[in-house]
Amino acid sequence: MRSTRIAISAAMLGALALPVLSATTASAAPTTASALPAVSCHNLSPLPYAVHAKAVTIRSKASSKSTALGVLYKSHKFSVSKKSGNWLYITDKSTGVKGWVSGTYVYRDVRMCLD
Repeated sequence: MRSTRIAISAAMLGALALPVLSATTASAAPTTASALPAVSCHNLSPLPYAVHAKAVTIRSKASSKSTALGVLYKSHKFSVSKKSGNWLYITDKSTGVKGWVSGTYVYRDVRMCLD
């Protein structure tokens, strides 16, 4: 978890430093600007759900104290059909098990828009 935060921080700092460095070199040399169509990443569809742990317990109810029905691994294919609070009702397509998983470990990644 800590190494992920460090990697994200380094990537963001690099992304912020890149325009500054390219602006100084761009002003030194004459360039021809071509009009590229600007695509806003805000219009793109959301990223898919993913398992952000080695394994997640599939439960019968949206509660950590409910009966365990199975285990959802990173390699499994699954679909999300509804959400209740921080819990997601999933269908594990690899095993056929349906149940609730915690949104703490199964969530969509956040798309970063650098406009």
